[in-house]
Amino acid sequence: MSIQYDSKQQIFHLQTKNTSYMIQIVRGYAAQLYFGKRIRNLSAVRPLRYIDRSFSPNIDPKDMTFSLDVLPQEYPAYGHTDFRNPAYQIQLENGTTVTDLKYSSHRIIKGKPALDGLPATYVEHEGEADTLEIELVDALIGLKVILSYSVYEEMNAITRSVKFINEGKQDLKILRALSMSVDLPDDQFELLHLSGAWADERNIERRPLTRGNQSIESRRGASSHQQNPFLALLRHGADENQGEVYGFSLVYSGNFVAGVEVDQYHSPRVSIGINPFDFSWLLTPGEDFQTPEAVMVYSDQGLGGMSRIYHNLYRTRLTRGQFRDKERPILINNWEATYFNFNADKIESIAKKGKELGIELFVLDDGWFGHRDDDKTSLGDWFVDKKKLPGGLEDLAARVTAMDMQFGLWFEPEMVSEDSELYRSHPDWCLHVPDRSRSTGRNQLVLDFSREQVADAVIQMVSGILSSAPITYVKWDMNRHMTEVGSPALPAERQRETAHRYMLGLYRVMETITTRFPHVLFESCSGGGGRFDPGILYYMPQTWTSDNTDAICRLKIQYGTSLVYPVSSMGSHVSAVPNHQVHRNTSLKMRGDVALSGNFGYELDLTKFSAEEQELVKQQVAFYKETRSLIQFGDYYRLRSPFEGNDTAWMFVSEDQTEAIVMYFKVLAQPNPPFDSLRLRGLNPEFDYEVSQLDQPAGGDALMYAGLNIPRLDGDFQSVVWTLRKI
Repeated sequence: MSIQYDSKQQIFHLQTKNTSYMIQIVRGYAAQLYFGKRIRNLSAVRPLRYIDRSFSPNIDPKDMTFSLDVLPQEYPAYGHTDFRNPAYQIQLENGTTVTDLKYSSHRIIKGKPALDGLPATYVEHEGEADTLEIELVDALIGLKVILSYSVYEEMNAITRSVKFINEGKQDLKILRALSMSVDLPDDQFELLHLSGAWADERNIERRPLTRGNQSIESRRGASSHQQNPFLALLRHGADENQGEVYGFSLVYSGNFVAGVEVDQYHSPRVSIGINPFDFSWLLTPGEDFQTPEAVMVYSDQGLGGMSRIYHNLYRTRLTRGQFRDKERPILINNWEATYFNFNADKIESIAKKGKELGIELFVLDDGWFGHRDDDKTSLGDWFVDKKKLPGGLEDLAARVTAMDMQFGLWFEPEMVSEDSELYRSHPDWCLHVPDRSRSTGRNQLVLDFSREQVADAVIQMVSGILSSAPITYVKWDMNRHMTEVGSPALPAERQRETAHRYMLGLYRVMETITTRFPHVLFESCSGGGGRFDPGILYYMPQTWTSDNTDAICRLKIQYGTSLVYPVSSMGSHVSAVPNHQVHRNTSLKMRGDVALSGNFGYELDLTKFSAEEQELVKQQVAFYKETRSLIQFGDYYRLRSPFEGNDTAWMFVSEDQTEAIVMYFKVLAQPNPPFDSLRLRGLNPEFDYEVSQLDQPAGGDALMYAGLNIPRLDGDFQSVVWTLRKI
């Protein structure tokens, strides 16, 4: 068992292959003992210490040394001698918010139970994980709280979630219900998180911890372009390849908060969960509430070690379905080629040229439904625009599949246009507040997925379209964040449940549709990367990484995304130049090499390519077909950061270390540059490799410790790709 219990000391020891996490029950409270590199035993080395601290009140007046204000806790409350950020807060019928959860019991089980209505990591057989459930009770009000910890021993990850159960006789209102809280013993860390904006997602932000609160959050109704539900703490001096790193990731797609509070004694409290801003949940007698799952990772091999743990877990035990382990097809999407202006013949011509170049999947983007000639109309009217496609999707799909290509389709099922038949029939089906104006974003409103009736209608409409033609791919978009968050289906005391109920409704819709159409590859999108989070990956194995397809911008976007998310989850395409977002011109080779580092495809008009460009596309497509298994499912190593210099490099290594692909990108030309070499990672030092562009074999040790010479590259925006094969 990866979970041990010392009944004498009341210590729980959770162990992965390289990590220990230890909890002790102290006077009824669950206290944090240790989180870090795996150890055999702790109690004799560093037991909890107690001292009388001024201005830290005491639960027991006879013992001035014990206060929750300084006790490292697993799931702390506010108002009962602890002044730090609480993990939860409950309001009683009398208006007060003081609670006191004490240890009641625990159980250790094989495997990992699923979370009701929420995405979470899973096991394929019970031997893959063990689960500890610690039951805490506030006997005065009949509140039971179950802290769940699942330990993936071989994958080096620990997941946490919390369930609230009202076993009392009065209504309780949950004001705060985080998924995880950890108190660490010192603050010698830097905080790292991923921030950005539309078309500029997941920039790496790193700064020292200071006393007080430092947090990131979303209040936008989605995990958002602006912040990602992840943070890491890095020991000073830790970098990509060495040093201690603690990672915390939330499997959730809605409003979240993640933060660190460093207290007066330099102890950091790390927490992550549903954002308590504008949130509450009425818990009537007999009801329960489940928080989303948080995934904790420890690495003593720097950020790279942390990332590969997340990649392995999320790729194999979060993503589901037949596409989890299946090579993803190369696609051509018509959006930047035609926008809304197309007909069946134009689409067929793009698909035909794609087939000639070796592309496997054609995706029809926005504009095929209702009267959608611009972005001001028709969302919610999921029927075919016969002016553009007089033969319907059946005819267009038949034309595409007759070429031995797959056919895919774009949807935006969560939205509705005011100018639509759906909105005119059901104006109350969107999120709104009575007597208030309804603000729009991108000329659209958000359908109220907290209402079962609305969610069922969307399921029916989308299912009808997917059943109407041989569709094998769906791009599921979401281009609007939530305002006027309210639902006419909820009573006044439950209005602040709307945003979370929306997420539960969305997850139900996604579960139903993806289960009903298991042969369809679903790709999530939200204005690009506005909902690139673990919650969506549970239903859809890949996400459109960003609407910004400029190769230089994508270096940072894809690099930052890779801190948590596997390459198999990243949509990465070649688009036209000048780039439609930043108006930069980069070569087709550079654009292709960047896009090859993900789920590869094109978003442009292939019929306008010259013969020379077509030949290069053929080479890119052929190369990806030969290497995509390695790129999508190999171990990923970041070699140089675009956030730190003028160049970027990364590589992919097969599990058996017999194959690798190395990619190097230079942004701007430099006058009279020095010679440079690139030290590789992840190879077997005992193997000899045949390296493309080298005249003789090279040892894995030499490639990693001495490095691979970077050739002279003239001009801006240059790239080099090497392939390695064991001899």
